[in-house]
Amino acid sequence: MHNVTRDDIEDAARQVYQVMPATAQYAWPLLAERLGCTVWVKHENHTPTGAFKVRGGITFMHWLKHTHPATVGIVTATRGNHGQSLALAARAQGLRALIVVPVGNSVEKNNAMRGFGGEVVEFGQDFDEAREEAARLAETQGLYLVPPYHRELVKGVATYALELFNAAPNLDSVYVPIGCGSGICGVIAARDALGLKTQVIGVVSTEAEAAKLSFDAGELRETASANTFADGLAVRKPVPEAFACYAAGAVRIVSVSEEEIAEAMRVYYTDTHNLVEGAGAAALAALMQEREAMEGKRVGIILSGGNIDRPVYARVIT
Repeated sequence: MHNVTRDDIEDAARQVYQVMPATAQYAWPLLAERLGCTVWVKHENHTPTGAFKVRGGITFMHWLKHTHPATVGIVTATRGNHGQSLALAARAQGLRALIVVPVGNSVEKNNAMRGFGGEVVEFGQDFDEAREEAARLAETQGLYLVPPYHRELVKGVATYALELFNAAPNLDSVYVPIGCGSGICGVIAARDALGLKTQVIGVVSTEAEAAKLSFDAGELRETASANTFADGLAVRKPVPEAFACYAAGAVRIVSVSEEEIAEAMRVYYTDTHNLVEGAGAAALAALMQEREAMEGKRVGIILSGGNIDRPVYARVIT
């Protein structure tokens, strides 16, 4: 599992905490009442970019600066949260940040990326096409191509799991959304580094099931489309290195429908007054789906981000 040790994660945490404080995890009483189990929510919607990705951006840039000191800038593809993270971290290091998003991407996420100093280019119909364009631009513009998944990203992201496990050490299970996989692999890495028995359960959208299909088949599977409003989950092709990690480290992957995600967003608002994006609500949606199996247990759910466009949220919340 990338052989990430507790020392690696604690070292990453020191880098992260120069930019942001640890985020909170709360055992919300109304969620416990609703679901019949103790529910610890990890609030990654409370980072400086509103999502967990910023942690990996910080550690990745730190690594890049030390291993590739001649780098003038980076390019990457994103639906938003990864791009905000890298824009913030690259600019802090004085590097150019070119971010490729699919056409029609979230307007508010695009604005946020520009706010953190990124240059945003729209290309392609979905994330996977944007990813191909980012690779081309890396060549033509002499920029470092940041992959959606990398050991240094996982190390940074694992810091949120370290915080959660330190605060709530005896969790029976943790539900984690899967896009490209740094989140779930960070949770698996932290669990293994701490020697815990917690079961890790991945969550995908029924409209973007590649990770689940791959997990169930024991080999990589792609889908023809990934049309979910939970843009953090909208991936057609699993990243092979990430798949190897969660195939070995997760106990199962659950798929949740668009309506289940929307309902979880409403429940988050009602029970905790937190605003959550689609991917951020997926873990709660999966717990709601599996509530009978989780009765009486201690469960962690990752609220991975809160970056959703206002018109979309308005539709969901009403």
